[in-house]
Amino acid sequence: MLKVKLKKLSLLLLLIAFTIVVNFTACCSYSFTGASVPKHLNTIAIPFADDKSGSAESGLRESFTQKLIQKFIDDNSLQVADRVNADAILECTIVSFNDAPAIVSAGENVTSRRITIGVKVSYRDLIKKVSLFDKTFSAYEDYPQGGSLAERNNAIEEVLDNLTEDILLETVSGW
Repeated sequence: MLKVKLKKLSLLLLLIAFTIVVNFTACCSYSFTGASVPKHLNTIAIPFADDKSGSAESGLRESFTQKLIQKFIDDNSLQVADRVNADAILECTIVSFNDAPAIVSAGENVTSRRITIGVKVSYRDLIKKVSLFDKTFSAYEDYPQGGSLAERNNAIEEVLDNLTEDILLETVSGW
């Protein structure tokens, strides 16, 4: 009689442990990547960005577009394709580029400058022919006043990196 009760108790404990493990792994298997990419979208076209910022910043649209494409390649949620073969398209327009004083110390001395870039992005589903979002993204980075051209260019690259990361996350995760 005692042996039967021990077997039932062991079986019950095993069942409880199994239930806990299954519930724990089910609730913890959430992934941010691809969380809200519609199932029918597998490829995305990313044409060169337009530059309507009026800044005449050399290579800005090319650098931005290359960084954005590389983010999508690295993420692998959507395969980058040409427009003819794509399920979706991400069209970007650089709408603002500003290089202005950021920190002014006593005596109105500028100690830091800020690069701010704004990009209007349109994400469209080419299969269902609907707009998934139209948004403007903005990012900034500071660099020292009187800094070298390399420091200014590094600030621009940081801004572009932050912008492209934000655009990727909005596109594949929607959060």
